[in-house]
Amino acid sequence: MSERQRLAKLLRNCSKNGLFDQGLQVHAAAVNMGFGFDLIMNNDLIDMYGKCSRVDLACSVFDRMLERNVVSWTALMCGYLQEGNAKGSLALLCEMGYSGVKPNEFTFSTSLKACGALGVVENGMQIHGMCVKSGFEWVSVVGNATIDMYSKCGRIGMAEQVFNKMPFRNLVSWNAMIAGHTHEGNGRKSLVLFQRMQGQGEVPDEFTFTSTLKACGALGAIRGGTQIHASLITRGFPISIRNIIASAIVDLYAKCGYLFEAQKVFDRIEQKNLISWSALIQGFAQEGNLLEAMDLFRQLRESVSNVDGFVLSIMMGVFADLALVEQGKQMHCYILKVPSGLDISVANSIIDMYLKCGLTEEAERLFSEMQVRNVVSWTVMITGYGKHGLGEKAIHLFNRMQLDGIELDEVAYLALLSACSHSGLIRESQEYFSRLCNNHQMKPNIEHYACMVDILGRAGQLKEAKNLIENMKLKPNEGIWQTLLSACRVHGNLEIGREVGEILFRMDTDNPVNYVMMSNIYAEAGYWKECERVRKLVKAKGLKKEAGQSWVEINKEIHFFYGGDDTHPLTEKIHEMLKEMERRVKEEVGYAYGLRFALHDVEEESKEENLRVHSEKLAIGLALVCDGMEKKGGVIRVFKNLRVCGDCHEFIKGLSKILKKVFVVRDANRFHRFEDGLCSCGDYW
Repeated sequence: MSERQRLAKLLRNCSKNGLFDQGLQVHAAAVNMGFGFDLIMNNDLIDMYGKCSRVDLACSVFDRMLERNVVSWTALMCGYLQEGNAKGSLALLCEMGYSGVKPNEFTFSTSLKACGALGVVENGMQIHGMCVKSGFEWVSVVGNATIDMYSKCGRIGMAEQVFNKMPFRNLVSWNAMIAGHTHEGNGRKSLVLFQRMQGQGEVPDEFTFTSTLKACGALGAIRGGTQIHASLITRGFPISIRNIIASAIVDLYAKCGYLFEAQKVFDRIEQKNLISWSALIQGFAQEGNLLEAMDLFRQLRESVSNVDGFVLSIMMGVFADLALVEQGKQMHCYILKVPSGLDISVANSIIDMYLKCGLTEEAERLFSEMQVRNVVSWTVMITGYGKHGLGEKAIHLFNRMQLDGIELDEVAYLALLSACSHSGLIRESQEYFSRLCNNHQMKPNIEHYACMVDILGRAGQLKEAKNLIENMKLKPNEGIWQTLLSACRVHGNLEIGREVGEILFRMDTDNPVNYVMMSNIYAEAGYWKECERVRKLVKAKGLKKEAGQSWVEINKEIHFFYGGDDTHPLTEKIHEMLKEMERRVKEEVGYAYGLRFALHDVEEESKEENLRVHSEKLAIGLALVCDGMEKKGGVIRVFKNLRVCGDCHEFIKGLSKILKKVFVVRDANRFHRFEDGLCSCGDYW
């Protein structure tokens, strides 16, 4: 073996194993031996420096080269991409074109990966076109990168077209397509492909299993997930030392509520990574076991030198979803002390937490202090304003966002339309929806149309809303019909409500929400036989509506209540307080029980009892018991997992008037600020 070959072999070993110091020594030796301008040696040096995350040195070698070939350019492009500089990688492709060097399959695959990383489908399509013209389209490495690029740019249909036309598919092709469907939320398609690939004799690898486990977790398909887990065990797959797949298994069990199994897999992982910690922490938090989640976070802090931004954002998301403002503030203080607290994603999650806890002024202060903002930062604020019924502020911020040169996306438009919906800004919503429809870069999706249906429904324009659904180019889903049905319930439109209800029953026979809404529409219209027929269907199918749960934070302690809950130690005092408040609200503001919100087939007195033990009333009752009636003013904050009921809404309005207190209630739809007998939602929610 010649000296030149020996040095090249050493460089490739350094490149493969990330041995930067040894690579430097080999570089020095190559120069001393007279190989400083050798083309192949320099290509190996560029590759080595790129893989060791020293693109600056790779550029230095590249710039001094007297001669460059396609390998030189491609190696440097790979270095930029590995460093996270996808724009720099694509810029090199343009320079390469001017230099007269023609790209090969590896140049194209690298460039397509860069487009996927940036999410710029237009550039990706141009490069795809170049591949077709130059005959590289069906080379495996290019075809696979094309599928991956379209998937990451949200064009899963185009990815499928490429996949289906491929004359030859390898494992990477299947993995790219399965991962694409999983990322898009099409878990069922991922699992179908998983079965197809095995049927065609392809053996799954770690990446296949990771994507399919994620798909099972997203679908709540615990049976399929456990089968994959069992298959891995029987194959002798070393789960305990394979972090990526072990984390996916932990995530599967945690998402499906099987925390004992999640913990068991987690405990066996030899080198736990942040993904497995995050999955388990999130799992316990979602199941309401906040103490265990916090304890796990404490263990994580003790086991690693620096908790990364991803985990901090997850913890903030937990506090935001449960509206745990005191814990959120404590976490905010901790974040200020760690390096990853400077991440923009962490700052966005802090703002989101304050908005979801009802502290808009604190969120505004933090937003104004941000040195750098991305599209997510602006969208979080616009969404928050929308949930609080501050539509005008949301529009002002959206316009400011454009003036600041932030590139709008579909999510930003959705946040704005939702804000307009919550504030009843019909004209403004139509103007911005029209802008979106005429935008060449993006098109409205089903959620944008649902916002418009909600806005028209709010205005009582139910026929127009129905026409919009029937005439849109997209296929209507269950959610958009539910939006219209909800508007029919509010306006008491039995005719359209009945039509929409039948459509929903045909689309999904097992969703209890559809039956409950139709039952309520019939009940409020006095059609008791129809109402009873729907309720009997629910019983016959064994369907159960999600239980209403409310919670309130008192002296840094969270108290949870379900409807009819009598487990709280202060239950007796809570009921006494609520009876007294009901008496006063009746006498002073003329409140009458919204008996239409109770079961129709029980006595009037029993109906009142049923309404009194709604979870949001119990939470308010406890707050009043603990707060003391002599204390005037102040804000009582209550949170509910479902939509607040009509009777509770009327009761809290009356309560705010007689007690001169502000009540802020966050339900599944929005924030309600009750003050002096009025609600910020304008009685439409």
